[in-house]
Amino acid sequence: MRLYLSSYRLGNKPEEMLPLLGDNKRTAIIANAQDSKPADSRSERVQQEVESLTALGLQPEELDLRDYFGKATELNVVLKDFGYIWVRGGNVFLLRKAYKQSGFDNLIVRLLREDKIAYGGFSAGVCILAPSLLGIELVDPKDEIAEGYEKDVIWDGLGILNYAVAPHYRSDHPESEDIEKCVEYLSQTTYLTKHCVTAKLL
Repeated sequence: MRLYLSSYRLGNKPEEMLPLLGDNKRTAIIANAQDSKPADSRSERVQQEVESLTALGLQPEELDLRDYFGKATELNVVLKDFGYIWVRGGNVFLLRKAYKQSGFDNLIVRLLREDKIAYGGFSAGVCILAPSLLGIELVDPKDEIAEGYEKDVIWDGLGILNYAVAPHYRSDHPESEDIEKCVEYLSQTTYLTKHCVTAKLL
């Protein structure tokens, strides 16, 4: 399983991303954690990722999971063209719904286990890999919604990691204070006492 996980943006060791990739440098940027933001703000943030990944020699383009809500079979075909998935941060609960409604959750778990694709991302894109999203509601509004999204909150993560990651911990990121509260809360539970890591940059 090939993973590059960062606390924020490309992290401080982006060169370590490249050896994880094969010959296929086509990179799907998933920015659905930003879907509640105004369209111009969302587009600007996607463009930031395009520029950063292009500078590394990759061939990025956005893959909007909203285009595949209820179309998992079509998404499965599209994913075969990519060698790398890059998932931007934002609201992890919104991102989790996008994964489920498009079928991306089951697809990416299978593709990673079969070593047919590499996965990278930051913040919400990393948090979603844990077994549970419990505690992240102290940072991200769990009821955040956008057009086309179901209202029910999904608490299960993908379980690709067997621990939770708390990004932006004790850093200069605006969410650092809330992450501190999240870590404090989760450290009191049996689950996180055994399965939690904090990260400034991974």
